[in-house]
Amino acid sequence: MLYRLLYMFQGDLSWLNVFRYITFRSVLSTLTALFISFVFGRFVINLLRQLKAGQYVRDEGPARHKAKEGTPTMGGCLIIPAILVSSLLWADPANLYTWVVAGVALLFGAIGFADDYLKIKRKNNLGLTAKSKFLMQLLVAALASVVLYSYPGFDSRLYLPFFKGLAPDLGWGYVLMAVFVIVGTSNAVNLTDGLDGLAISPIIVAFGTYLIFSYLAGHVKIASYLQIPYVAGSGELSVLCGAAVGAGLGFLWYNTYPAEVFMGDVGSLSLGAILGTVALITKQEIMLILVGGLFVFEALSVIFQVGYFKITGGHRIFRMAPIHHHFELKGWPEPKVIVRFWIIAIILALMAFSTLKLR
Repeated sequence: MLYRLLYMFQGDLSWLNVFRYITFRSVLSTLTALFISFVFGRFVINLLRQLKAGQYVRDEGPARHKAKEGTPTMGGCLIIPAILVSSLLWADPANLYTWVVAGVALLFGAIGFADDYLKIKRKNNLGLTAKSKFLMQLLVAALASVVLYSYPGFDSRLYLPFFKGLAPDLGWGYVLMAVFVIVGTSNAVNLTDGLDGLAISPIIVAFGTYLIFSYLAGHVKIASYLQIPYVAGSGELSVLCGAAVGAGLGFLWYNTYPAEVFMGDVGSLSLGAILGTVALITKQEIMLILVGGLFVFEALSVIFQVGYFKITGGHRIFRMAPIHHHFELKGWPEPKVIVRFWIIAIILALMAFSTLKLR
């Protein structure tokens, strides 16, 4: 919005032409979100304490986590507004993709908020039932996927990295695939959010990666040179991804070990859904497996653990799932698990960038 208001005066103040550039507005969006989340972080934490919105730790978790009980949760109520406010200030309000992602953020955030609220109200770790939460996620993801599929000019082909001529058109099957990506990413991030700062740092890295992917996909000449799909208008998502990076950095200030606040489901579910939606719009769905490889690994550890437990009648692959708890129970200090997982996330992002010259 502010971008449009400032640009209206370009005839009189030519220096305002700088606001035409996505790169400049992405930087401003990052700094704005960082300022909002950093400055208002202490206020939100104190408010959550007053509302007694404390974290409840499951009994079957690592014993050392009992010390975290009572730490304010629902920190996503800080992250998501910071992202949305910054995006609305600096992104083009006429861009449909920005509104789709904003809608996904709000609706998935509402699902997470309801889940967190019920946990606090009941004073245990049981919020929404798994069935009801999953159904609501499917409905929101389906709505967003249909909107994208119906948008004139949107490409329903699935582009496979390293195979230039292989891009099958999925037709309406693209909607099903899109729902899987959004819901899957949302829940994978949610499973990763189990240690102080463990989820938010890979999220920052992932959004930083997709900030660049968005810009490249929205630039016709660069997209042609790199032989990646050109998606008109997707460049504006760089502004939103920048906001996510800034909001995440501000939140990490308070969420780093030992955490003063947790993001809760209101944060993890919505951030994962945003990331999945951005990957779909930029036509980098397959690359999300690599960029978000840490989230995939965490989710698979739970799937394999549950499946193996049922098949073998009680045996386990890991000491505990998600996988970060396995390393905790092996004796790794929590900060060591967190930082090593951050390193893995950065390595995966660098690998994703390297594929741009291998198309």
